[in-house]
Amino acid sequence: MSKLEELINKLCPNGVEFKKLSEVCNSLKKGTLKTSDLNANGKYPVINSGRELYGFYDEYNNKNAITLAARGEYAGYISYFENEFWAGGLCYPYSSKNEEFITNKFLYYYLKKNENKIMENLVARGSIPALNKSDLDRFLVPVPPLEVQCEIVRILDNFTLLSAELSAELSAELSARQKQFEYYKNYLLKSYDRQDNACLKDIAEYSKDRIKANELNEDNYIGVDNLLQNKQGKVKSSYIPKEGNFTKYQEKDILIGNIRPYLKKIWFADNVGGTNGDVLAIRITDNNVIPEYLYFILSSDKFFNYDNSNSKGAKMPRGNKEAVMNYKFYLPSKDEQLKIVNKLNKFEIICNDISQGLPAEIEARKKQYEYYRDKLLTFKELKS
Repeated sequence: MSKLEELINKLCPNGVEFKKLSEVCNSLKKGTLKTSDLNANGKYPVINSGRELYGFYDEYNNKNAITLAARGEYAGYISYFENEFWAGGLCYPYSSKNEEFITNKFLYYYLKKNENKIMENLVARGSIPALNKSDLDRFLVPVPPLEVQCEIVRILDNFTLLSAELSAELSAELSARQKQFEYYKNYLLKSYDRQDNACLKDIAEYSKDRIKANELNEDNYIGVDNLLQNKQGKVKSSYIPKEGNFTKYQEKDILIGNIRPYLKKIWFADNVGGTNGDVLAIRITDNNVIPEYLYFILSSDKFFNYDNSNSKGAKMPRGNKEAVMNYKFYLPSKDEQLKIVNKLNKFEIICNDISQGLPAEIEARKKQYEYYRDKLLTFKELKS
């Protein structure tokens, strides 16, 4: 019998009491910041309505607290900060009223376990999804004895650390293989430098088609957040809009993240779906251009360096759509394009012998962690 099982059998064999979040937590202060207020060298991280940090600031307004994104594409996303941070105006920060009764870290793990459930209850304010604070305050959380909470947190902290270490090792190997491919691709395309004979706007355009929200799902809705950095494609979306019309993309369109171009987010579409204004959907209009060839051109470091150099905004740079369409590159004959595509595809297959397995292993570790986390945080409710 594990230590946790012994504690549960000893301290709460008949179940645990459930309390409303508002009964065990205080809503904390938050403050609105402008992009111009942020400082890349600021001391404290700033969280607002996204999954990533909004930036850094020289002051903090909270410490050891949980935040939930209040509105926007990632409404309901949960973060935890053990040290000082700034909670922006578009999140709800919470902290335990008494950590001798329920700890912040335990609360975080339990809320994170129920993140998808919380997101299912989003409301629409205009066309923007939002978290209803009154619903959140009524959300029930279990309150096992403190010893049980601490043991669960200890187990999950250790599991999180081990999973992170393994993922880091696998990711490093994956990165090495991908660098091999990038080197070969850039080497092959470099031979055509200074021979630019085509402009993107002459052979492609941004998608003008529209698609309704009810046609979208986790596989075919592309937001900038589920596009992966460093040309790693995309993952399933954790947010699917419930209403409105969106930019439609077709199979073999090229989607590029237009926020923080230096993150190099790009995906070669293999289905039909929708995206938003933060993602560029580029569609070929010239039959003499092979889509895969254009994808290799736009996924090159040369293009992303160009895109980044033309971006606007210091703290949250956004790509210049007009400049992107003015990008010049070498366009050989269709037969030559096909030869280049075939060479790169063959080399990519070699790299993907391991690159296919590693992401699957990382995903398996993530699911394993979530499985044990959910088991550890499932409690029988105490009968009154």
